[in-house]
Order: sequence, then structure tokens, then C-alpha cells
Amino acid sequence: PIAARSFCAGLALLLPGCSARLYEQAADRQVYGLIQGYEQHVFGRTNAFTVATAFSGRDPATVLPAEILGDRTATNHRVINLEEALELAIANSREYQSQKEQLYLTALTLTGAQHEFSPQFFANTTGRITGSPDGPDIGTLNSQVGVSQLLRTGGRLSVALANDLLRYFTSLPAGRSRDSAVSLISVNLSQPLLRGFGRNDPRVEALTQAERNVVYAVRSFSQYQRQFAVDVVSAYFGLLRQKDAVRNNYANYLRRVDATEYLEARSVDRASRSQVDDARSAELTARITYVNSVAAYLTAISAFKLRLGLPQTEDLYVEDADLRDLAGTGLLAVEISRNAAFALAVEGHMDILNAIDRFEDSQRRVRLTRDALRPGLLLTSSMVLESEPPTDYTNFDLDQLRYSAGLSLDLPLDRLRERNTYRASLVSFESQIRSLGQTLDSFRAQIDEGLRSLEQERLNYLSRQDALEVANRRVENNTLLFEAGRVPIRDLREAQDNLVQAQNDLTFSLVTYLRVRLDL
Repeated sequence: PIAARSFCAGLALLLPGCSARLYEQAADRQVYGLIQGYEQHVFGRTNAFTVATAFSGRDPATVLPAEILGDRTATNHRVINLEEALELAIANSREYQSQKEQLYLTALTLTGAQHEFSPQFFANTTGRITGSPDGPDIGTLNSQVGVSQLLRTGGRLSVALANDLLRYFTSLPAGRSRDSAVSLISVNLSQPLLRGFGRNDPRVEALTQAERNVVYAVRSFSQYQRQFAVDVVSAYFGLLRQKDAVRNNYANYLRRVDATEYLEARSVDRASRSQVDDARSAELTARITYVNSVAAYLTAISAFKLRLGLPQTEDLYVEDADLRDLAGTGLLAVEISRNAAFALAVEGHMDILNAIDRFEDSQRRVRLTRDALRPGLLLTSSMVLESEPPTDYTNFDLDQLRYSAGLSLDLPLDRLRERNTYRASLVSFESQIRSLGQTLDSFRAQIDEGLRSLEQERLNYLSRQDALEVANRRVENNTLLFEAGRVPIRDLREAQDNLVQAQNDLTFSLVTYLRVRLDL
């Protein structure tokens, strides 16, 4: 790999694609390493992470709109369960991919901040010819190579080797050399001693903030993954609930058809025409309800395909087994007190941890803006060693060493802008105090509401189970009484309406309980 990188770097001008690909791979290695390192630091574990897609590694010029159009018009037939829905969402969701890319870009920004504090190598050469009609033509070649290092103390250290080559191309007076070659070794150091020293240096603070931003991004992405899974699971069971409602409405429609046919048969000698018309009207109403529920289910399927990132041209079906398993499992209890739940959130919820750390960020900004009000005292020092003139640029005479050191004092006589910045940071800090308090209060309110809603849905589910039993008995009894001619069709229709409503309500309550529990 080292030889390949060196080869590509050497051919960068001739083969720019090779060089660009090399830079891309280097960025990925560094960013993925940073993300995994911060995940290990924050969670004590790490997962494989990549932002690569089916189009990664290709020249963007080769990706044509026709290819994307063909991809979005692909046809397929899928029957999926809950686990497969989650896998498809992670692999294809556009929103999920965007969140991964946001984490990647945050870590990529950190690599730039870290680079500022790594050795910065430089090399340059400048050649020119100067002259005049009355004077000699002079050719010069100035070359410089060196390294510069930004220090965590706020200072900067640089070391450079410079070569100055000079040649006269025209005749010179006697005793003048045609060539001159001089080398210089220079070492320079600048270090603030008061304002901007160490952690108060804006560049050091920028690195600190960039590191903390990656921590925030890692936490936020982890929290997003949890919420993403909750949303997919909830949407999946929401589909199953609507699908169950379609079945219930269809069964109710068939019962109405049977009632109409039954009355039609009896209308010859026993049932009145008004009863037949009443049954027919109820049948049409049930049919409308059924058709509307089918349309709503198909709309939900389209929205779910968008959530998963699947083409709209695919046929998607969800398995009923997951809803039966959920009903068989029943209501899983969450036995925890309000205070214990809030304590868990403070310890582990990513949004709360980020809010606390951003409060600390505002404290640091106050410290930095306060430091900017202090006097500036800058220590500068340099050392220069020149080669022996006029043409020996390889031998250095230590007796010719020149060095200097000095202090530069900047008195805080005009600090209006700095004063305003400092005062603004204090206002921002107090705003952050209120923001942190609001975040904590908001989470406590959400937890309290979640626990109340969970108990509410549990009681509602138990009540709706009883209501379904009652509705089934009413339909059975009214069906027998109707066939015996002892109750009108209206009573049977009301019992059937109550049954389908009880069936839909029970499934709705079960799915709602699951959603509330997952949210909590």
C-alpha cells in the first residue's frame, strides 16, 4: 500500500484519478478510525460503519439519470416480516443514509482541526531573471524546505532550510564572481505568555470543540438509530393494524350481504320491503367503509415503502404472524417509578448527555472571551545559521550563528469588541442554563406522560378485550333472535357495528401500547 500510494503521488499530474482515489481512501480510513475510536470511548464498544453505497467508488460522471430512473422503476414482489423490514430500512432508507453521512462529515471536520496541530511540511522554489539595459542580467533560484508545528501551548515552532542561488549572465567587473550560492538554516518560535496561552488559544479551543462535536454526533447517531428502529417497528405494526381493520371491515360487509340476501328471501311473505331496503342501505355503508379502509391501507403501504427506501413500483406485503405473536405476548409490563426512570434517562439518554456537555461548552466560551480582555505578551525567538559565502552552501560556520529573542506587549487599551463578546458570552451562558433546565424538565414530563399513557393503554386494552367478548355475544344472540323474527334488522346491524368497532379498537389499543412502550 505504501508503494502504491507513493507511485500514485508521483504520477498525480499525469494520473489525477489515481491521486483523487488515494485521497478518498485516506480520508475514509482516518474518519472511520476516528468514529470507531469515539464509539469505543463513549459506549465501550464499536460497530462497523461506512457511508459507502452502490454508487460509491464510481466516477460521478458515469452515473446518469437514466440509471437512477431505471432503479426507481424496478419491479419486485416482497413478503416481509418485522426483522426483514428493519434490515431493508437500514440498507435502503435515504434518511438513515443522510444521518450516517452527517456523522461522517463531522468526523471529517475533526481531521482538519487535528491536522492544524500536526507537523506541516512545506517546500517551494522560485526562479527569476532580472536585468536592465545598462546592467548585468541576473538569474536567481530561491528554494525552501521546512516544517512548522502548532503547539498546544498556543505557540508555533518552525524549522526551514533555504537555498539562494545567483548567477550573472553578462560580463562583470574584475573581481566579481559570476555565481553565488548561500544556504540558511532558520529556527523560529513564537509563544503567547498571557492572552491566548494554552487552552485559551482560539486554535486549541477549535480543536477541543471539534473533538466534542464528534462525541455529540456519535451520541446523536446512536439515539437516531434507536428512534429510527422505533419508528419502523411502529409503522410496521401500524400497517398490520390497518390490514386487520380491512379484514374486519370485509367480514362485516359479508355479514351485511348475508343479512340482505336473507331478508330478500323472506320478503316474499314475511319481511317488509322497508326492512330489505334498510339492510341494503347498511350493506352499502359497510361496503364504503371497506373500500375506504383498503384505500387507506394502500396509501400506508406507499408511505412505508418511502420510509424503507424501496421503489414505489415494488409490490410489498407484510406478514400477519408478527401481529398474532404480539397479541399472544400480550402487554409487557414496565415496572419502574417516575424517579428511577428519570435517573436512567439522565445517565444514558444521548440527548440529555449532549445537553449537559453543551452547557460545559458555554462555560468554556466564557473563559475564552474573558481571557481576550487580558494584555497580550508574545515571546519570539529565532536562530539563523548561514553557509560560508560566496558559493559554498554545504558548510556552515557555527561562529556565524545569529540568534534573537524578544517580548512584545499589547496593552488592553481598546477592548470594546472583546468586551461586547465577553458580555454576549455571559448572556449566552445564562441562556444555556435555562436550556439545560428545560431539557431536563421536558424529559421528566415526557417520562411521566409515557408512564401514564402506558397504564392508560393497558387499562384500555383490558376493557376492550371485555368489550370484544360482549360484542361477540351480542352478535350471536341477535343473529338467533333475528332469524327467529324476534328483533328487527336494526338491532342486528348495531350489534355487528359494535363487533367490528371492538375488533378494530382492540388491535389499535395493542399497537398503541407497543408504540408508547417503545417510546418510553
